[in-house]
Amino acid sequence: MLLHIIARGKIGRSPEAELVDRYLKRISWPTRVTELPDKGGKLPPPTATPYVTVMLDEKGKQSGSMEFAEKLGQWRDNGIRECRLLIGAADGFDEEERAGADLLIAFGRMTWPHMMARAMLAEQLWRASSILAGHPYHREG
Repeated sequence: MLLHIIARGKIGRSPEAELVDRYLKRISWPTRVTELPDKGGKLPPPTATPYVTVMLDEKGKQSGSMEFAEKLGQWRDNGIRECRLLIGAADGFDEEERAGADLLIAFGRMTWPHMMARAMLAEQLWRASSILAGHPYHREG
């Protein structure tokens, strides 16, 4: 399953970009990152079907790493070929965009800059793939 991060805003050359790259390189699944301008610009079409759309959103569900890994594993095992993970601009997503998502997730109740959200998402994708592979990276409780 392709893990496709689609993020508004440019991360450029920064420590956060290096961190994102470091985690994505560790994932054995294919990954892709697409950057869109803060405003405007259309979402790229899915590269494969069936696909799911996950949005990082303040109104999203707060779940643990194990639960997130299980969800990715279910999608993979059910034949989903692309998981599109959307990170919005400063104003986030509107209700119509949220309605089109298969899953809304939040990294807590705090607001995070898009560069940090991207790095945290990359780490959680690495963690999820490690959990699903039985790797000891993740430790619960």
